[in-house]
Amino acid sequence: MSRVVVVDYGMGNLKSVHNALAHLGAEGVTVSSPEDILSAERLILPGVGAFGAAMNELCLRGLDSAIREYIRSGRPFLGICLGQQLLFPSSEESSGVSGLGCFPGHVARLRADGQKIPEVGWNSLDFIGDSPLFRGLNSGCYVYFTHSFCVHSDDNSQVISHTFYGEKFDSAVQNGNAFAVQFHPEKSGDVGLVMLKNFLNLT
Repeated sequence: MSRVVVVDYGMGNLKSVHNALAHLGAEGVTVSSPEDILSAERLILPGVGAFGAAMNELCLRGLDSAIREYIRSGRPFLGICLGQQLLFPSSEESSGVSGLGCFPGHVARLRADGQKIPEVGWNSLDFIGDSPLFRGLNSGCYVYFTHSFCVHSDDNSQVISHTFYGEKFDSAVQNGNAFAVQFHPEKSGDVGLVMLKNFLNLT
């Protein structure tokens, strides 16, 4: 059974992540200490809520440095929703607050050209390149989103999918074995389960 460490910093929807992992026969283990993060073999950083409050919680618990060190190690990592945004240096949501800075770029308010914000519901992914996270899936598949802010990467080589909601944004990024997605694979039905299975199969 694969063992996946899920970071708990008080702002994640952990139950749905654990349920999806259990459906795939994996063991999800919730942790909230730097030591547990650094000893993980696979790590998921979920998140809901505000960028500034989340970074405050990560820093107060000493988890920010541990997450950076874990990602540098090259072991499999997946950031989900706010967990994607936190990997960038800054966000318009929380001026003056520094993010983890693991990916270059910024987080901006979703400019949806008259459409409802937040975006809540199903939208499609336009794959870029050939990422192992999307193995077995076709570009144009639908996943579940709920967000008011979105990522714009400064390194196009790290972008593995775009999504359009009034504007184009980077819905998934990758650097080595570190992946981060704006959508919720754990709430995206069979498509999301394929992605999580691919994550479990990373070496």
